[in-house]
Amino acid sequence: MKEFELKYGCNPNQKPAKIYMADGADLPVTILNGRPGYINFLDALNSYQLVKELKEATGLPCATSFKHVSPTSAAVGLPLPEALKKACFVEDVAGLDENPLACAYARARGTDRMCSFGDWVALSDPCDALTASLIAREVSDGVIAPGYTEEALAILKTKRKGGYNVVAIDPQYVPAAQEEKQVYGVTFRQGRNDFKIDKALLDHIVTRNQDLPDAARRDLIVALITLKYTQSNSVCFAFDGQAIGVGAGQQSRIHCTRLAGSKADTWFLRQHPKTLALPFRPDLGRPNRDNVIDGYINGNEEDVCAEGIWQNYFTVRPEPLTEAEKREFLAARQGVSLGSDAFFPFPDNIKRALKSGVCYVAQPGGSIRDDLVIEACDKNGMVMAFTGMRLFHH
Repeated sequence: MKEFELKYGCNPNQKPAKIYMADGADLPVTILNGRPGYINFLDALNSYQLVKELKEATGLPCATSFKHVSPTSAAVGLPLPEALKKACFVEDVAGLDENPLACAYARARGTDRMCSFGDWVALSDPCDALTASLIAREVSDGVIAPGYTEEALAILKTKRKGGYNVVAIDPQYVPAAQEEKQVYGVTFRQGRNDFKIDKALLDHIVTRNQDLPDAARRDLIVALITLKYTQSNSVCFAFDGQAIGVGAGQQSRIHCTRLAGSKADTWFLRQHPKTLALPFRPDLGRPNRDNVIDGYINGNEEDVCAEGIWQNYFTVRPEPLTEAEKREFLAARQGVSLGSDAFFPFPDNIKRALKSGVCYVAQPGGSIRDDLVIEACDKNGMVMAFTGMRLFHH
């Protein structure tokens, strides 16, 4: 296929729209079902790069959930603890522990469930039936993978009344070294960002504490590769083989860190025993449960435990999750890793990260205040590596 006509561009008024190869070659993708749009393909092509590189770096099957050209999470295929299974709504799935790709998807889709509503999914490996059955449960726009089993494709074709977008990509495809795009009629050309992120990138440790365990190295790699395909400025918290909080597209780095930290805190608090025990009404769907859980944890627009409100969501009135209980639970969470797509200009980022259990940090370095950032890490026994590489993405 040389080109594919899109329904419209970013917005319905932006017509005509299509994707094609500038050199006239065949497209590296095949549309197996549905009719993906302009933003769908931006998500698909960025997200597949992420999982492809993450698998190359870790050797594990990977998945990511994308929304508006940034990941809500990315994960490698490690088994989920029981509390996390329940928080991700997959505690009932037989055979999950034996399927690394399905585990990666369950983790990635379950991290920031509100932001993943209507997401685009990318898988590093051919999609199997179990992974497809998990995707089929969720509200999603589409999926890209290097292949699909017949059973998986049949399952996915039942979504959205048969219109679910399913895209296959050639795993051997290598893009051109130079890439171009236009803004306001002006053409930009640059070398493709093919910088390789691997564990060797973390060897330059600048703190007194030099102890960087293998699990933390893996999590920092997850964070950095996630950031490589996240709208800048961006910061990523990672834990247990997955991104647990992505702060994307903020002009101030401390706002990135606060946003990512709040998402990481919410991810942990979804696994609090009181959250897991919420007595939902059986007729309350997954998206509504996600909204209620977020309200239960963070307060937000309404008190979901208040009289006259709780009856909309629960069979019995739950006890609120108090601020003291949140602080106690979060204080016990340690071993989190933090990546940044550019240097930290002030130590305030480290102070905020500490509140969310961060012990390990990777950032490019290069600020005139690097010494203050290192000092903040040393005061708290944290490990920080300078990568020397900025990862801006626009």
